Amino acid sequence: MKVVIVGGVAGGMSTAARLRRLDERAEIVVLEKGPHVSYANCGLPYHLGGVIEDRDALLLQTPGSLRARFALDVRTGHEALSVDPAARTVTVRAGDTVYAESYDHLVLSPGARPVVPDVPGIGRALALRDVTDTDRIGAAAEGAGTAVVIGGGFIGVELAENLRRRGLEVALVERDRQVLPPLDPEMAAPLAAELSAHGVDVRLGTEVTKVLPRAVELSDGTTLPAGLVVLAIGVRPDTALARTAGLTIGARGGIAVDERQRTSDPRIHAVGDAAEKPDHLTGEAALVPLANLANRHGRLVADALAGRPVRSAPAIGTAVARVFGLTAAATGWNEKRLAAAGRPHRVLHVHPASHAGYYPGARPLALKLLVDPGTQRILGAQAVGAEGADKRIDVLATAIRGGLTAPELADLELAYAPPYGSAKDPVNMLGHVADNLATGTTATLQWHELDRALADGAVLVDVRSPAEHRAGAIPGARNIPVDALRARIAELPADRPVIVHCQVGVRGHVAARLLAQHGRRVHNLDGGYLTWNAARAVPGARGSG
Repeated sequence: MKVVIVGGVAGGMSTAARLRRLDERAEIVVLEKGPHVSYANCGLPYHLGGVIEDRDALLLQTPGSLRARFALDVRTGHEALSVDPAARTVTVRAGDTVYAESYDHLVLSPGARPVVPDVPGIGRALALRDVTDTDRIGAAAEGAGTAVVIGGGFIGVELAENLRRRGLEVALVERDRQVLPPLDPEMAAPLAAELSAHGVDVRLGTEVTKVLPRAVELSDGTTLPAGLVVLAIGVRPDTALARTAGLTIGARGGIAVDERQRTSDPRIHAVGDAAEKPDHLTGEAALVPLANLANRHGRLVADALAGRPVRSAPAIGTAVARVFGLTAAATGWNEKRLAAAGRPHRVLHVHPASHAGYYPGARPLALKLLVDPGTQRILGAQAVGAEGADKRIDVLATAIRGGLTAPELADLELAYAPPYGSAKDPVNMLGHVADNLATGTTATLQWHELDRALADGAVLVDVRSPAEHRAGAIPGARNIPVDALRARIAELPADRPVIVHCQVGVRGHVAARLLAQHGRRVHNLDGGYLTWNAARAVPGARGSG
């Protein structure tokens, strides 16, 4: 069996290495257009910032090392130009030479191409996809002084941070009204503040309309200095080779594959960013350009070629990024996407400490959970904090994969010691809140629903201490501390609904239960003052008072 693999990173190399471990006799050829294979592309921004000092640390393997260990024929500088499925050949260019490479099975792992906006002067902008791009950006950064990063997604914020660490004056331009679009606005707002606090000029709700020799013009009429311009808008699947083979391109623009990663030609498989994946929630095709999925599907293809029974699991879309001193992580669908799809959902916010509060060093953590109100299925989750965000999202992603309902999170037995967590872990807390909502024990109101509720006549009660209320309050809120509420119920009009809030929601829940048992119509403001205040920082946010 001769297997030709196009693409020598992530999915492609996972296929090659796994297939060799399963089949010592297979002939395996890897064609890689660039000069490097099997490199750590997720570490590229951190090399730019000097966090990863040794460039060679990113180069995990070489053609020589792969030949020695796995007997792979790895050819760098060999670009696949076209595929002839009838003849089972790939046309390849290596320098000035063009040749045809035959195959029994072909694996496409070409990755994705950066999205390049159609604006004047954009040719000066650089994008980060491989080691060569890193070298190019690093060279351009020397003496640039200023940099503009176009795009505020995960790669964009990582680039902004690391260019700032390199000593450049950095501006981050994002067309959306928030950074990190996979998060919801109130969860992303602290991250924009963190970027600003470290000297990044964050420009939201605007876009670059022209790239000048040493500056960029924005759609809001302003001009930013830009010795260096870096593109991080996003990527599109590289389907050029698949189209030459006449393969089916899916509804999302990627290569359509089945549960075995086979394309419309059964002798051709596709993996990585170029291939569509089934979404965990709908089963419909999705584009999820993540390294762990590429590696997982590469292994799956090798198993399939070796004759093993395989079936790809739906993609959840779990991602994490560091933004200076904060970590942002997400899994599944966010509230924006659920609302746009018209899918019923329930929202939960909690703000626990990263570990036991009495143990030194506990840091604030914000968690958001999206739940199907009928089935209690977990639809998605987000976490932001100085520590502990990655751990909780990994647990929640596992819960989604395992089919746990939101209330069942309360029953998870998670590792506990004061330096690492609490006896009631933040994930357990989400489960308790989900159970209270599912059983009708309490009712909540979201930050973006507050203005409407107040306009309709609801009374807002701040049940925090007077000192907390003086330090920052939602306009129009009456301050009745929770410990005094039982004695002061008569101060609240009996004919109007009541909304209670505290700092994070816990005392608000106590107050809501008290008032409900006294016959009042009451909702607890989900996530309390912290969530409302974070949302207030979002440009154009609803419910901001």
